[in-house]
Amino acid sequence: MMSAKPAAAIIRSKAAERQPKVGIILGSGLGPFADQVENQTVISYNDLPGFPDAGVEGHAGQLVLGSVGGTEVAVLQGRAHYYEKGQADVMRTPVETLKELGCETLLLTNAAGSLVPEAQPGSVMLLTDHINFTGVSPLFGETESSRFVDMVDAYDPTLGDQFRKAASEKDITLHEGVYIWFCGPSFETPAEIKAAKNLGADAVGMSTVPEVILARFYGLKVAALSIITNMAAGMSDVALSHDQTMENANQASNDLQALLGEFLSNYEK
Repeated sequence: MMSAKPAAAIIRSKAAERQPKVGIILGSGLGPFADQVENQTVISYNDLPGFPDAGVEGHAGQLVLGSVGGTEVAVLQGRAHYYEKGQADVMRTPVETLKELGCETLLLTNAAGSLVPEAQPGSVMLLTDHINFTGVSPLFGETESSRFVDMVDAYDPTLGDQFRKAASEKDITLHEGVYIWFCGPSFETPAEIKAAKNLGADAVGMSTVPEVILARFYGLKVAALSIITNMAAGMSDVALSHDQTMENANQASNDLQALLGEFLSNYEK
């Protein structure tokens, strides 16, 4: 696996004054948050060794450095997914690069389907834990004993409290739940969703979990937010599609951007 040092060196050469504390990975339809970043330095993934092609609509494929609410951030505007090339570690170099740049916290966002009636499309969910339903790991092939990562409290409870406070301040309903990772790219079957509900899942998606595992491997604290874009298979009469995902992501994007802005305005203050 490619080291993060070449990418980090290029970033430092273009933005030497930047010392990001918080890394943010933006999921489908959530790219507009990058517009909130002040004093931007923008670098294409194409210029960063080991960074992926962002091959899905709604993913811009660029790194945006700057500040939000007085907090220095490094925003990854787009991610690659396991289903694109069958590589669970496709986001390893970007996550390691955030660590190399000095980030201590990683905020993850995604578009997800809801398994609970109270979390309707257009709402936001704070993730409290996950279920890796795929059986694969971004740490396959790692040889050091550090590969045996402790995943208890992988979704940092203190960061979760800070998002609950941000939601209260902004008068935003923030649902909470467990995210289950299916590899995609096909949507889940109704039978799979029924099984997921029995396992204790509240939201379903095709990303995020590998990045959480990588972040914990590199010692980053993690918080994650899902925009609910659809009810999961078998829970509504609406046909599932990526277009629907994008439409409902745009609807809930304002709430998520407000939550991120409020969180960053109070980060370490």
